[in-house]
Amino acid sequence: MSLFELILLAPVHEVETLSDALDALDALSVSVEDADAQTPAEQALFGEPGMPPPKAGWERSRVVSLFATEALAREAAAVLVAQDFFAGCQTVAIQAVVDQDWVRLTQSQFTPVDITPDFWIVPTWHEPPAQAKQVIRLDPGLAFGTGTHPTTRMCLRWIAAHGAPDQSLGRVLDYGCGSGILAIGAAKFGALDIDAVDIDQAAVESTCANAEANHVQLNAGLPDKAVGKYQTVLANILATPLKMLAPLLCARVQPGGHLVLAGILDSQEDELKAAYAPYCQLEVHDAQEGWILMTARL
Repeated sequence: MSLFELILLAPVHEVETLSDALDALDALSVSVEDADAQTPAEQALFGEPGMPPPKAGWERSRVVSLFATEALAREAAAVLVAQDFFAGCQTVAIQAVVDQDWVRLTQSQFTPVDITPDFWIVPTWHEPPAQAKQVIRLDPGLAFGTGTHPTTRMCLRWIAAHGAPDQSLGRVLDYGCGSGILAIGAAKFGALDIDAVDIDQAAVESTCANAEANHVQLNAGLPDKAVGKYQTVLANILATPLKMLAPLLCARVQPGGHLVLAGILDSQEDELKAAYAPYCQLEVHDAQEGWILMTARL
């Protein structure tokens, strides 16, 4: 049995009201997209923890709601058109959702990712490429980090360049571990004593499961699991928490050890350098798609 989409256009100040109304009209789901996506008018909206987003929403939003039947979708559209708040909105379409193999469709979006020519991140439904000498098996899940984001890829490139055979990674801390991908990468490149910590228990559980799937040993837990000094401290978070964590992260690095920070936009380079200046001298080590990797030796 097909489901039906009711697609609407709404100005930014009516999106929340419209979404609440659709929910009250028994929509199975409601999603909001930039109506100008893939056009010159597209606007990126993102903020950081503890900081308000730069804007409340897009100037024009595409509000897509899903209904169990066509009759319910048409009834909802008729009810909405009669409301005062709908004056600036527009009904775009009511259409059947094509029945698809959603699992296969989702899997098709996640293909093997090359970190270096012989180091790859490979979902479990794919065979590793022939040239892959080192592989992390990882499927998308609740925790951040599948290897596709530039910040993750830069961190993994750094790990591959500084790991085995010379064992220079030493004792490793992955702070804000998410899926555990950096900790697993460190294990794959010779680190033997690895602590992976996150404030989210779901991330800790994800890290444990992914470590087991990759046959590596690490210690995962909440931030209080991190104790003592480390030869390598990795933190792929965002600029605002990285600035707040400067004294804590630097205190975990042993003399001569590495601090590796990611989740930083290239425009945030100077503010990160200033935040860490009392403890170390950060430098840009890598850059990709507007993101930078910053490192220091303490």
